[in-house]
Amino acid sequence: MDRTSIYETVTNKIISDLESGILPWTQPWQSGVGKPGFSFPANATTGANYTGINVLLLWMHGAEMRFPTQRWLTFKQAEAAGGYVRRGETGTKIARAGTFTPKGEKQRAAEEGRSEAAIPFLKAFTVFNVAQCEGLDEEITGIDRPEIDDTRDLPRVEAADETIAACGIRFITHPDKAFYRITDDVIAMPLMAAFNDPINWYRTAFHEISHGSGAKHRLNRKFERFGTQAYAREELVAECSAAFLCAAHNIIPTVRHADYIGNWLEVLKSDNKAIFQAASLATKAADWVLDQKAKPSQLLAA
Repeated sequence: MDRTSIYETVTNKIISDLESGILPWTQPWQSGVGKPGFSFPANATTGANYTGINVLLLWMHGAEMRFPTQRWLTFKQAEAAGGYVRRGETGTKIARAGTFTPKGEKQRAAEEGRSEAAIPFLKAFTVFNVAQCEGLDEEITGIDRPEIDDTRDLPRVEAADETIAACGIRFITHPDKAFYRITDDVIAMPLMAAFNDPINWYRTAFHEISHGSGAKHRLNRKFERFGTQAYAREELVAECSAAFLCAAHNIIPTVRHADYIGNWLEVLKSDNKAIFQAASLATKAADWVLDQKAKPSQLLAA
C-alpha cells in the first residue's frame, strides 16, 4: 500500500470503531487462561515494544481476533525461530515510518552548501500473532505478564504510584473534577474512593499527567481552548498516552472520555493523518512520564 492508502485504511478502521462506541486504545482481550490482559504489543523474537500507531493497530486486531497474547512477528521471523505461520492465516498490516536520502543528494547538498534533504516514507508490512503459528518455543509464545488483581477495595498499584510521584507535577484534591491546569502546572483529582471503579483513579491520573507532559518546559505541545479541533487533538493524545501508561502498569482501564468521541470523529474525518500524529505524540508523552527520575509530587489520594 502507498502512504495515502495506509493513512486512509487505518483512519477508516478507527472511525468505524468509534462510531460503534469502541475505543481501540482501551479495549482489552482475553488471555489464554480466561482472565483479561492489557499490555503493549511486542515483537516475539526481539522483545521490542511496538510504538505509535502500531500499538493501536495491534490492540484493535488482537481484541477483534481474541488472541491470547500481544506477541507478534513476521513470517520470516517465525521461520527463523524454527516455526511457521499456519496455512490460511491472515496477517495484520502495520506501518513503519522513517526517512531516506535520495541518491546523489549528499553530493548535491555539499555542492550547494546546504544540509541534506531527507524524504519521509511510510511503509506497510505484515505481522502475525504467535497464536497463528506452530512450532515456536514456549519462550516465544509464553504469556509473561502478571495476573491483575481485580479487587474493588481501593486497590493500590505500587509501580503506578511511583510513576505518578516521579512525574514532578503537583497533585491537589478536587471534590468532583479531574483536570490539568497549565497556568500553575497542577493536576486536580477526586479521591480514589469517589470513583465507581477505583482502579480508574490511575487511568484518570495518567490522562492528566499526559496533558502535563505537553507543558512548554516539557514536550511543548500546543494547548488550545475547549471546543476547537486543536483541543480535540490534544485530548486524543492524552487518551492514547493514558492507555499506553496503563498498559505499562498492567492496569485495564474503562472508557472515561466517551463524550469526546464526536470531536475525535470530526478530527479524523477531516484529516486521515491525525490518528498517526496523535499516536506518535502519545508515545512521546508516555515515554516522557516513564523516563522521569524521582521528583516526588504531592500525591493526595485516599
